[in-house]
Amino acid sequence: MIRINENYNLLQGSYLFSEVNKRVKAYQEKNTGRKIIRLGIGDVTQPLSPSVIAGMKRGVEDMASAASFKGYGPDQGYDFLREAICDADFQSHGINIGSDEIFITTGAKEDTANIQELFAQDIRIAIPDPVYPVYVDSNVMAGRSGAFTDGRYRNFVYLDCNERNHFTPSLPSEPVDLIYLCFPNNPTGQVATKEELKKWVDYARKNRALILFDAAYEAFIRDPGIPHSIYEIEGAREVAIEFRSLSKTAGFTGTRCAYTMIPRDLMAWDAAGNPHSLNQFWFRRQSTKFNGTAYVIQRAAEQVFSSKGKEESRAIIDYYLGNAKLISEGIKSQGWNFSGGTNSPYIWFKTPDGLNSWEFFDRLLSECQVVGTPGAGFGKCGEGYFRLSSFGSRENVQEAMERILQVKF
Repeated sequence: MIRINENYNLLQGSYLFSEVNKRVKAYQEKNTGRKIIRLGIGDVTQPLSPSVIAGMKRGVEDMASAASFKGYGPDQGYDFLREAICDADFQSHGINIGSDEIFITTGAKEDTANIQELFAQDIRIAIPDPVYPVYVDSNVMAGRSGAFTDGRYRNFVYLDCNERNHFTPSLPSEPVDLIYLCFPNNPTGQVATKEELKKWVDYARKNRALILFDAAYEAFIRDPGIPHSIYEIEGAREVAIEFRSLSKTAGFTGTRCAYTMIPRDLMAWDAAGNPHSLNQFWFRRQSTKFNGTAYVIQRAAEQVFSSKGKEESRAIIDYYLGNAKLISEGIKSQGWNFSGGTNSPYIWFKTPDGLNSWEFFDRLLSECQVVGTPGAGFGKCGEGYFRLSSFGSRENVQEAMERILQVKF
């Protein structure tokens, strides 16, 4: 008989954002006609920039001619896009990443979920808490988690992030093999300095551990002292894989394009202690399971890294950071402790009046018709916190904050 992967039974409830949508739908069915403002899921609202649209049109036109038509593309992505990324994001900033170390994909979510396939079943994994749920759930599905007890999986090493440590994880107190880091952080909006990242790189080098560094929100960094890439840290090429996305950088949530960097000199070891190239392992995985990002989308993405495209993307991100400032000011006026809102599109705050995360979600929805994201969905340390996203329109963000400020929590 056909059998299931029983690890799926260990997953806790539905995916966080599916549960949010379920509750919003139930509310709408009972309260038709009420305008709901969504500041929960990190989906963008501003249109693609003119340069990106021009690149997409060029791609479409190429597909209309036999001379320029493209079928299956290169497994790693087209050279024109990888070289543009290499120059704009790394080489021009003095970071040693080559185009052959860049893999074009459809999303950082997919890559951070799929990368775990490269590693042994019994590795020890360190995961910050609170954290983007995909890191946890993908390893649960793979069978690495153990039983779920008291809000946590037995086999994971959790790195608590709270107000006492400014939502910045400390080095693990026990040996680990794989470390997930995300800066600017989702959900807390916290960033990491070079000194803080150096501690992680040094730890990984000393312990032959690997860092998975999610930099999906690096384009929101405005503080010149905050690193955009872990490869700004000496030695990181030996111990880190970095993930980036155009979803928030350039509004590609609906068009899907991302890129993952795996240096050639990054190794992992087999049971006998022999080193193996993770760059080549990931190439093998991708060529087997992935047919590439569409040519039209890659032509559009290419323009994000042009001079004009970079200006346009920065203007869009400045717009969202303006929204974040409005939210932050509103939260501050309520006297609620928060992090994020600068160098990040997310504002993470402590729920008022002792409400738990889902209780606050329900009150915000019923009394303000505003949707956010309960912190409990990001881990045990997220209970009692809440995340608001700055990706709405300016008008909706202003209206949402006016509604919130009128309610006494």
